[in-house]
Amino acid sequence: MSAALCTTREQTARIARLNDQARQAMGVACTAVATVGFRSLPEADQSSVRELIETFDTFDDDNDPHGERDFGTIYQLVCGRWTTERPQSRDDERERVFWKLDYYDRAMRFASEDAANPAITRRVLTIMLSDEY
Repeated sequence: MSAALCTTREQTARIARLNDQARQAMGVACTAVATVGFRSLPEADQSSVRELIETFDTFDDDNDPHGERDFGTIYQLVCGRWTTERPQSRDDERERVFWKLDYYDRAMRFASEDAANPAITRRVLTIMLSDEY
């Protein structure tokens, strides 16, 4: 295995760990923002979604093609329950929420040059309704 490939895998693994920390400590390990649509949901729903984001572990090739654990979807079933499991049919869901992590420089003006380096990177976690994406 080449040194470049090892470095890339190590960087990806480090980014994934930093992203897990960011999700698990929203507002501390990252800046957390929510769109107007998400903030219009009842507080109990917002709380349920945030909890599912903090514990999100249903990463697969569809939602995490680069292995950075930087995006996910939370579903509200027609019964009102929130889940990370994709419903069988679109008719089985009431709402869909996306969350995503972006990497900025420390001044929050530009993209980070190295998302694996927390000394130069600030993470921003955005929570939004799927139709706001």
